[in-house]
Amino acid sequence: MDVLVIGLGSMGKRRIRLLRRFKQIGNIIGVDAREDRRVETEKTFFCKTYPDADSALKDNKQILCALICTSPLSHHKIISQMLEKGLHVFTEINLVADGYKENISLARQKNRVLFLSSTFYYREEIRFIRERVKGKSNLNYIYHIGQYLPDWHPWENYKDFFVGDARTNGCREIMAIELPWIVKSFGSVINYDVIADNISKLNIAYKDNYFIRLQHESGNKGILAVDVVSPKAVRKLEIYGENIYFSWDGSPTGLEYYDLKDRTVKAVQLYDNIERLEGYSAFVVENAYEAEIRNFLETIEGKARPSYGFEDDMEILNLIDKIENINNR
Repeated sequence: MDVLVIGLGSMGKRRIRLLRRFKQIGNIIGVDAREDRRVETEKTFFCKTYPDADSALKDNKQILCALICTSPLSHHKIISQMLEKGLHVFTEINLVADGYKENISLARQKNRVLFLSSTFYYREEIRFIRERVKGKSNLNYIYHIGQYLPDWHPWENYKDFFVGDARTNGCREIMAIELPWIVKSFGSVINYDVIADNISKLNIAYKDNYFIRLQHESGNKGILAVDVVSPKAVRKLEIYGENIYFSWDGSPTGLEYYDLKDRTVKAVQLYDNIERLEGYSAFVVENAYEAEIRNFLETIEGKARPSYGFEDDMEILNLIDKIENINNR
């Protein structure tokens, strides 16, 4: 199948590189209004590129699906356009629910796959944890995720990409990445409270750190600390109960558990091969990005179902809205 990749920034280039690994992929056509990105993509990946999607679709009649890798606030309109053209759609994380109900309905009407990226769902460490805590109650977790905002994309100013916008801010993105697997693992959230403020000199119009206490209907509970302040990139998780203890430092080799029989801490080995890209945190591994593309392609082929969908995300985004607004009461 031929594929259209809309948006040729860091994520668009990542998707193109990974798409080339799948035998069912034929031509990959790129779209970006920026000439420099088109030139770089053509040089690096030998892809044909266009300044707009209409021109690309006019010249390439065999395109079956589109991957939307633009900034989140642009997604819903592009999703609608691609579904109207009869394409299956994969979109990067949205962070806002603009157009969700309309696009869910349109995808059903057109009988096309509408697939939402949720990369952490595909991390082997998360899969392992989810399997071990599934159906359990009376578990606690403490989870801190943080990184200084200017270090997210060191090649550009943080005010020049979507995390600088209050609607798609950095803390919100972290919550939108982590809460899907947390809720799926520990149960629906029935109660929460929040402390949030600003402790940095970052020029942003949103809170730069959150302490969030979550109570789940299963009887599990947790503390989620999220920030864009920590000078050291950190992802530190502890899960514990009477007969269970896991810890994870966010890296693919950093998952450990406490063996109750031996009374020792043991590492969990999950990867035969770990792939990373230069310039990204050690927490960012390519394996999960490839796995979710595979899930998308297999869903199109009728061989699989999406691990996470727009309906799920509506609930998560609604929870994030409440968390962000609780301090404004």
